[in-house]
Amino acid sequence: MRGLFLPVDFKIITLFPSVIKSYFKESVIRKALDKGLIRISFYNPRDFCFNKKRPDDRPYGGGPGMVLKVEPIIRAVDYILSETINKKKEIILFSPVGRQFDNKMAAEIAKKYKEIILICGHYEGIDERVKKVLKNNKFKVKELSIGPYILTGGELPALVLIDAVSRQIKGVLGKIDSLEERRMGFGMPTFTRPEVFTYKNKNYKVPKVLLSGNHKKIEEWRKKHIKRSEFRS
Repeated sequence: MRGLFLPVDFKIITLFPSVIKSYFKESVIRKALDKGLIRISFYNPRDFCFNKKRPDDRPYGGGPGMVLKVEPIIRAVDYILSETINKKKEIILFSPVGRQFDNKMAAEIAKKYKEIILICGHYEGIDERVKKVLKNNKFKVKELSIGPYILTGGELPALVLIDAVSRQIKGVLGKIDSLEERRMGFGMPTFTRPEVFTYKNKNYKVPKVLLSGNHKKIEEWRKKHIKRSEFRS
């Protein structure tokens, strides 16, 4: 239907939804939820186990820790897929060996997909057959990492992705210029009042050029001091 607005749905499969929920009660993400620009739903693998058995077990072949079972994850994905039919979907599995998530990817996800299924691993990971089952049923799983380090679970990566993707959605930040990467540069120094801050008898001043009112010189100064221009889009 022409003119019909569809919010972006984030569907999070996690054993620990309470870890994530509190973040969405504040700031920009809360406002985006209130405006109906995004929606966030949680699906606990514990609720998708046969006979309410536990969602994890010891790894075959031995080794420390526990592995999330294939059955509750696939049943959770099936349930999510049955809720909506016509939305273009992306299934993401967080993994330390996945592709590095970045700002460009966040913008692409926001532009292409209206439903994003996030699978949060925990303990020693998720049964490898999850990816194979989904692939055999024509659902490609994108493995992502948020950095060159290992976390105890996928909940923090899910928060990072939702925040980064949400701010790319029109209306979430209010003005499109609020996106740092759409301005002159991402990571350039910024200053606000007071003009002079005194600490332990030493004055810390705002650069004079920013107080000059000379927009050409200000622009030149900002170009010179861009630190992370690789994030520009």
